[in-house]
Amino acid sequence: MLVTLREILPAARREHRAIGGFNIGNYETALAVLRGAVAANQPVIVQIYARLVANGHGEPLAAMVRQMAEAAPIPVVLHLDHGADLAQVERALKAGFTSVMLDNSQESYADNVAATKRVVELARQYGASVESEIGHVPFGDDAIAKSQEDETVRFYEETKVDALAVSIGTAHGFYKQAPKLNYELCSALAAKIPAPLVLHGGSGTPRDQVREVIRRGIAKINVATEFQYDYQQKLRARLNEVGDAFKAADLLEAPVVETSTAFIKEMIEFFAGK
Repeated sequence: MLVTLREILPAARREHRAIGGFNIGNYETALAVLRGAVAANQPVIVQIYARLVANGHGEPLAAMVRQMAEAAPIPVVLHLDHGADLAQVERALKAGFTSVMLDNSQESYADNVAATKRVVELARQYGASVESEIGHVPFGDDAIAKSQEDETVRFYEETKVDALAVSIGTAHGFYKQAPKLNYELCSALAAKIPAPLVLHGGSGTPRDQVREVIRRGIAKINVATEFQYDYQQKLRARLNEVGDAFKAADLLEAPVVETSTAFIKEMIEFFAGK
């Protein structure tokens, strides 16, 4: 069933568990995420990269995910990840996304607040939920700009987003050195912000640190690179196995979907504390 973040994250936070947000890029990765969540009997957030909305692939993917979600026996959120601007957010909402994120975290505080408030107003018209980011979770080797406590609390109070991504020491992509998450900052933010907190950069973050920040208020964890790379490696192994023999695309990728389903199931269960 299709739902919004508002329908699944508050309970997760109260129960000290988290829900995975997994980025997909095609039918097979979407299928692995949905099957993994069903096997774990847990809600899931299917995330579509903003670039796919920008290049026209987002709407067909959204239609496909919506059909799959409506047939699923678990709650499924269809979420726009790191939307670039208001036009892109509106395009996603018109395509049936049940949740959206505008990433203005690198802009000034005032610009971030103003843009986020416009997104909240727009999303409410579609019955969708909104995630935003304060502080900056970097991509690659960019510097981490950790969320400032007073500013982050003020941002939430001014925007009233449904979920707030905070920067407590993670980065997008794989790490060259293991991160050290700021537990105290996580706890301080959770104590003052009633909305569920989000951890971006879940890929490769040490499991013990992930478990600890879930205990301290993180209720949504984004995983893109780790899942996509795992799928890539499994697909490469499958191609090597097949060699020069012909395999129709669906038959070629079926075993990859199966093993990736197991990967997703295990991760979802970990986030849920199983």
